[in-house]
Amino acid sequence: MTEMMNTESRFPLIGDPAPAFRAMTTQGKINFPEDYRGKWVVLFSHPADFTPVCTTEFIAFASLAEEFAKRNTQLVGLSIDSLHSHLAWLKSIESIDLNGQGSVSIPFPVIADISMSVAKKYGMLQTVANTQTVRAVFIIDAEGIVRTVLYYPMCTGRNMQEILRIVDSLQMHDSEAVSTPANWQPGDKVILGAPLTQEELTERLENAPEDVEVLTWYLAFKKLKEDK
Repeated sequence: MTEMMNTESRFPLIGDPAPAFRAMTTQGKINFPEDYRGKWVVLFSHPADFTPVCTTEFIAFASLAEEFAKRNTQLVGLSIDSLHSHLAWLKSIESIDLNGQGSVSIPFPVIADISMSVAKKYGMLQTVANTQTVRAVFIIDAEGIVRTVLYYPMCTGRNMQEILRIVDSLQMHDSEAVSTPANWQPGDKVILGAPLTQEELTERLENAPEDVEVLTWYLAFKKLKEDK
């Protein structure tokens, strides 16, 4: 039984194609990830509707929805509650003024997954009872490939700015072939790839461009002229 549960709940790894599914959401039917081909997606799950931590997360995601949209990124929520439960919860959120920021409406779809089929495909069922989705985040690129997997404990709300930062880092990596250092923020210096040959190593140490800061042969920083 345990082996069967683990097989059903295996989560996709970084670099895997996002598992495909069809589902009903608060904004109608979706065919995932095909409907979002050409867009990045942040697919996130929550344990249950009408829960305190999840409510704050939905408000935070809604507040940043335009920022994600600027990055060609669609937010998609999920739990194993019913569509009617989702609709009632989202309506109630509209009446909440969190931290004096004013009320918000939820602009992204929320998947109803009563059968738990989507949750199982994404390894979202990890509680002892196996009847609640954990707080998971999957960042999926425009080609439908999983690029980031994050899991949070039930008691800890997600940091939406960090999720946004990861999207920025991944998109910059794809467009500029660079990496981002610890605690990087948009506008900070980025990391160049390490030399792969002795010739490249010598070139970096002896003839690095003026805009490249070489700390050692394998660690060099550069300030991009234009943030992507």
